[in-house]
Amino acid sequence: MNRSEKHKDSPLSHLPAVEKLLTSPEIKPLVARYSHVLVTRAIQDILAAIRDTYTGQVVPSPQNIAARVTSLLLAQWPGLLSPVLNATGIILHTNLGRAPLAPAAVETLTCLSGNYINLESDLETGERGVRTPELGRLLAVLTGAEDALVVNNNAAAVLLVLVALANGKEAVVSRGELVQIGGGFRVPEIMAQSGVVLREVGTTNHTDITDYAQAIGNNTAILLKVHLSNFVQRGFVHEASLAELAGLGQERGLPVVYDLGSGSLLDTTPYGLRHEPTVQEALRDGADLVLFSGDKLLGGPQAGIIVGQNRYIQLLRKHPFLRVVRLDKLSSLALVATLRYYLNNEAAGSVPVWRMMALTTREIARRAEVVAASLKAAGIIAEMREGCSMVGGGTLPEESLPTVLLTLKPAGRLDDFARRLRLSDPPLVARIEEGRFVVDLRTVLEEHDALVASLIIKSWPQEAGSC
Repeated sequence: MNRSEKHKDSPLSHLPAVEKLLTSPEIKPLVARYSHVLVTRAIQDILAAIRDTYTGQVVPSPQNIAARVTSLLLAQWPGLLSPVLNATGIILHTNLGRAPLAPAAVETLTCLSGNYINLESDLETGERGVRTPELGRLLAVLTGAEDALVVNNNAAAVLLVLVALANGKEAVVSRGELVQIGGGFRVPEIMAQSGVVLREVGTTNHTDITDYAQAIGNNTAILLKVHLSNFVQRGFVHEASLAELAGLGQERGLPVVYDLGSGSLLDTTPYGLRHEPTVQEALRDGADLVLFSGDKLLGGPQAGIIVGQNRYIQLLRKHPFLRVVRLDKLSSLALVATLRYYLNNEAAGSVPVWRMMALTTREIARRAEVVAASLKAAGIIAEMREGCSMVGGGTLPEESLPTVLLTLKPAGRLDDFARRLRLSDPPLVARIEEGRFVVDLRTVLEEHDALVASLIIKSWPQEAGSC
């Protein structure tokens, strides 16, 4: 006897058909978001589970089934085609996409991504040209470099430079700069993959310019410096300056490559943070090539940007490996739009990363009070206290920004409450500290404050009191 015959005279026979559920008001929006196929599978799974666990009680209503389908889809496809509300206070949150794009970048993608664009065509001659030629010229104007090239991320930029300039030869680098960044990116391993022989000099905590000079031999191709962007050394510490390294490189006829990491174009000190070396400063100090990310302090899309001397950029541009790591067209559009803010001296007030860093505790407190009032109206007490936000993204280690936090203590397990919010629509990600759920509005767009309150209220344990 098959399943349909088994349940022929059972209340289970009154379960709604899949097609009927698909056209219900509760399910239709899910089809628009997840697709007909995924929603159909979720409905079938829920109906099968109901049949398998049926104990002779009343079958669930269509509304109950729809609610279960919604929960299943949120669990199976969390964050699919949905923004995530970042209430962690970490501005460049690597797991949440790092820098949110500026309005002009979003508008540019909306307007141009559905059209053909001049990706790599010389419109004057009609011949094939250099990919995204405008990017190189814009970056040269902004940084003072002779030329620039953009690839898909900074790790790719490092690899391209090593392959093109030092394959089969030596790169001299300080032991104190053989770093690992998030996701397992290790400088020594990348060098090995590029076919470059790593020549370590100095010690973990102390490297002089003489260490570099003594290591240079007939097989040396480049002098490499790596910015310590995600950790700090203290105590008896010394590193050769970039200017010293540049002087040595010029004397020995070797290019100096500086992996700057985050690559800020603006001074960070007005934001109450220690000074982060800028791209412009690195070039003025004599680096022949400076490498940095597009989606960190620049505030643009994922990209690896290489600026510096034209003779080296041309070697990179002609190398066959460039095709493997080249920038895609959507990122190029978003990056051009982001760079225009810098050209117009509008980045500090318009690029989200810089706007978030500029928020004062008074501004955050004002918004936190409004959210706390909404929660209080629902019977939830949120306490306000001083705290710290972080820049994140492997940038400015040990540096923090003063903020005002909202803290809550729901009944039950905090991890369960946090999970419900991560699986809400849209997902809300925050912190757990000292036994409380902590919300930092610095990293939440102000227009989403009311949504934060609504999601917390919706996810709050029904049996919970407030404290």
